[in-house]
Amino acid sequence: MSGGPLLRAQYLESLGIDRYVRRQSGAPAAAAPAPVAPTPTILTAPLATAPSSGDSDPRWEPLAAEVRACTKCGLHAGRTQTVFGVGNRHAELLVVGEAPGAEEDRQGEPFVGRAGQLLNSMLRAMRAPRETVYIANVLKCRPPGNRDPAPEEVRCCLPYLQRQIELIAPRLMLAVGRIAAQNLLATDTPIGKLRGAVHRFGTQGTPLIVTYHPAYLLRSPGQKRQSWVDLRFVQRELAQLRASARSAKG
Repeated sequence: MSGGPLLRAQYLESLGIDRYVRRQSGAPAAAAPAPVAPTPTILTAPLATAPSSGDSDPRWEPLAAEVRACTKCGLHAGRTQTVFGVGNRHAELLVVGEAPGAEEDRQGEPFVGRAGQLLNSMLRAMRAPRETVYIANVLKCRPPGNRDPAPEEVRCCLPYLQRQIELIAPRLMLAVGRIAAQNLLATDTPIGKLRGAVHRFGTQGTPLIVTYHPAYLLRSPGQKRQSWVDLRFVQRELAQLRASARSAKG
């Protein structure tokens, strides 16, 4: 990862993760510091960045145009614009949130503002910067007052995400937040029980891992360490999926 250990440490610090710093030999004795838990080792393999030539895939623009013109549910009446999704259209990792908020509705891009900044730090900390992944939401339009998506709204909008997944063909999906996880997995199981396991999504059985939403982490910073556990789980699973793909080829 560009920037080296110092930049990596800054990312981990933004997540609220304690770092272990080795004392230099010969340094003058000082009062014993409070114990600091060592940070788990970060896996070193970054996500692959696919060539941009695939962005010319002719199936993307008709899908984007269909989303822009969509009036299947009542959310279209209050939107500024749809939020289609952004990122690498050949991404190994697809990050899925629940729905656009007010700032996303204004900018037309998912995960902006403070929650987006924290998500960016989370991705960089696991060596998967924003430009290497694809980011989308279950809903393409903002629910009024940032309320939870209604079942009918999910029913109307989820097929768009499913078509994006078919085009991207990610190795792994990361559902961020309870609403995204429960809607993608068609369950009411609490997020705490969904974490720590590899689930499957869709007819292709795409592997899916669940973690907390950045907005929740901003409200509950004590859960950031648990989120880091999830991100390391993502790293390990991606490494295994890459190894399995290499073995299958040869």
